[in-house]
Amino acid sequence: MDQAEIIARLREGDQAAYSMVVEQWQQMVYNVAIGIVQNKEDAEDVTQDVFVSLYEKIGDFREEAALSTWLYRITVRKALDFEKSRKREKRGGFLQRIFSMKESDEPANFNHPGILLDNKEKAAVLFAALKKLPDNQRIAFTLHKLEGLGNQQIAVIMETTLYAVESLQSRAKANLKKILKDYYEQHL
Repeated sequence: MDQAEIIARLREGDQAAYSMVVEQWQQMVYNVAIGIVQNKEDAEDVTQDVFVSLYEKIGDFREEAALSTWLYRITVRKALDFEKSRKREKRGGFLQRIFSMKESDEPANFNHPGILLDNKEKAAVLFAALKKLPDNQRIAFTLHKLEGLGNQQIAVIMETTLYAVESLQSRAKANLKKILKDYYEQHL
């Protein structure tokens, strides 16, 4: 079944088509979400929100890009929105922050499906460093390094130019080098 047929069936409310899309893209959506929010339960919530949005807003899909590109955009937006709402919750007061902290918020407990067990500690350090990057740099770096997307596809997803994506990745690498250098100098 081609994309146009899938879109048409989704717009008609075809549950089988919706299930097929969820099955096909769920892991990708989850991987992008966990790369951004860095918490398993939060990534699961974001993944669910993405597919609810797909179901509710399929009529808005203009088919100018691939369905996968649209899903990447929704995922990135939902994950960033989730982080912003989480930050607002944490600003609610000292006691609220103390009682709302979960062990799963700690980077050392971070679990990404693409990370091998022996690399977990290094990955935790890297993902903590990623959290310190500006959103656009973090998204460009995450889509390229974790999802393996090319710069042109990232430019389409981020709705920017190829040059901007290359610049974002270059700045992300430079910032990560500085952050990680500082970390390793303190911990070695």
